[in-house]
Amino acid sequence: MTVPALPPLPALPPLPALPPLLVGSYTATGGGSATGISFVESGVASTVAVLDDPSFLAVSGDRVYAVSETADGSVSAFRRTGSALEHLWDAPSGGDAPCHVRVDPSGALVVTNYVTGTVTAVSLAAAESLAASVLASDGVVGTAVHGAGDTVVVPSDAVVTAVLPDVTGPVEDRQEGPHAHQSVATPDGTLLVADLGGDALHEFRVGDHGASAGSSASSAASASSSASLSLSLSLSLDLVRVHHVAPGVGPRHMAWYDGDLIVAGELDGRVHRLRRDESGAFRVIASASTFEGDVGESLLSHIEVDEAGLVFVAVRGRDLIVTLSAADGGLSVVGSGSCGGVWPRHFALVPGYLLVANQMSDAIAVLPLGDDGVVGEPAGQIAVGSPACIVPL
Repeated sequence: MTVPALPPLPALPPLPALPPLLVGSYTATGGGSATGISFVESGVASTVAVLDDPSFLAVSGDRVYAVSETADGSVSAFRRTGSALEHLWDAPSGGDAPCHVRVDPSGALVVTNYVTGTVTAVSLAAAESLAASVLASDGVVGTAVHGAGDTVVVPSDAVVTAVLPDVTGPVEDRQEGPHAHQSVATPDGTLLVADLGGDALHEFRVGDHGASAGSSASSAASASSSASLSLSLSLSLDLVRVHHVAPGVGPRHMAWYDGDLIVAGELDGRVHRLRRDESGAFRVIASASTFEGDVGESLLSHIEVDEAGLVFVAVRGRDLIVTLSAADGGLSVVGSGSCGGVWPRHFALVPGYLLVANQMSDAIAVLPLGDDGVVGEPAGQIAVGSPACIVPL
């Protein structure tokens, strides 16, 4: 029996020119299909660092920081050279399921832990001093394979963790306690932590007065592969104020525009614009729904604002990218379009396009942006296992 030949598949249009990307993903530990951090160039992804659930990344110069969103989580630092990542050091995240990491202007690495509702600051001065000393002494740093035995662990006195106040919200299955989701720096030299569980923004001040190694490189040579140096530093994470939002908002991610804070409410399906009043408290001055109908299982995720005041927010469950305008001092919906896949967890803006990490599609959708800022039909797809975070380089 002769099997008839199948007709050829239609040729896909070539991908537009895009910058190289680093992509954080979920691995088998978190139910995903990736093996670690991916580097994407010319539409092709390859694994460049193997670790469990690197669901969020931060890039600063040639340094790449990745959370490991696991129970008793951690954060890892790498040096990037081209497409290669050289593993430098690890630090405890200070809680379970770290889901966001950011380099703070204070010089600390700030990590938020979702499950335990904690925020942690890691002294980068101390971590870099330790890694440089060990590298100079015995060269154990330099593998891109996390957990290979030759790791440098930042000592506990270079890490400080604060527990968010034990508050709850009306959504019983999501707001049984504090859930730290993201942090942002403020123009006032503090940082804000979005607490999805407690319907609050917690304002902290980081104090890091530097670090110096208490032992020389020669003494570091006798340290074990999980080296720890004595450090002299003063690192603090002090609660300044708690800013409450309406019950059931579930603040997730935040962005700044024109001095105001734009907040995605994961649980209420709305975007909120907040401004400091004379007392120093953040107050909602405008709010807009991102879709019509009941919220149901529709969950907002990432949010960004461009220089023109266009606000982009992803809606999981409905698989939308919604565009709003904040340019007139308020918030109004401009339009929306398909995210190009399923479960848009994160996205990144690049010139002319929005790149969407569709977690359950194992792909990044390349969406062109219209003149009005509304996304169009996908210009292409980049295969990446369970993408959760995209950082253009």
